[in-house]
Amino acid sequence: MSSVDHSHLDGKLLQLLVAVVEEGSITRAAHRLGVTQSAVSHLLGKLRAIVGDPLVVKSGRGIVPTVRAEALAVQARTLLEEMRRFAVSADFDPAHLRTTFTIAANDFQRDLLLPPLLLRLRERAPGVSLRVIPSAVPTAEMLRDGHCDLIVSPRPPDASDVLQKRLFGDDYRVFFDPSRRAPPLTLDEYVAAEHVTVVYEPRRALDIDQTFAAHGIVRRFVAMVPSFSGIPAFLRGTTRLATVPGLLRRTAMSGLSDCPLPVASPILPMYMIWHLRYRHDPVHCWLRAELEAVVTPALTEAADAARTEG
Repeated sequence: MSSVDHSHLDGKLLQLLVAVVEEGSITRAAHRLGVTQSAVSHLLGKLRAIVGDPLVVKSGRGIVPTVRAEALAVQARTLLEEMRRFAVSADFDPAHLRTTFTIAANDFQRDLLLPPLLLRLRERAPGVSLRVIPSAVPTAEMLRDGHCDLIVSPRPPDASDVLQKRLFGDDYRVFFDPSRRAPPLTLDEYVAAEHVTVVYEPRRALDIDQTFAAHGIVRRFVAMVPSFSGIPAFLRGTTRLATVPGLLRRTAMSGLSDCPLPVASPILPMYMIWHLRYRHDPVHCWLRAELEAVVTPALTEAADAARTEG
């Protein structure tokens, strides 16, 4: 029988497991943890002895986690969160916080909210960092399994253990290259144009596209890209149109012109989404409050910029 047992587990080993599974590389895991590759290999060997599994196997020139490692990583994230909560009192001081928050967001909400959020967090909690992952079409499992602390998305998962709060709403606008065309003034002119849009995997259209299709407004999409940042290259130098959130004029759609839609359209809502287990967690409550605090300034800055450009 091995002399190593579960009592040898500690937070560092759990962090190591999560890093190796998520990074899929010893080198990247070492860089993320701020240790040497040999230290990662040594600790990985210790963890293998405890759990009785190789944890990673070679695949080509890299490594992939075993099925057991994937399952253990889910448990490790939960244990790490419980350990953090154990060590933090209700009246914690953010200045003493040392952690990484993972937020899932697509490029629209990421570029609008997360840079000012990081600036605010670093002022109040220098030991805090952000890890941003794409939300695509968000699922409850992303929160349940600890893949992220927060999701920012217009589409909250439909689950009883997932909570949400609306952050803001945005109008859809029609973007185009002003050097090649004028804004479409009528519905017929709008429909007659070629269009570019976003389709999230697995083949989830934007809400506005679904709404128009349901009302019989048929457009010809000549390009469908996985994120808003991919749209401008398909508009510049052409007469094509893209119908996307107006606040994108400050980020991905910068340099293009925009105009109102020639038909009534719904408002795009944006939500902050988290798991029920974090409802009263003091650190998570603080994080949510900090995110809410940057919304109004971000929207005000975007509105001021739009008026200046106009």
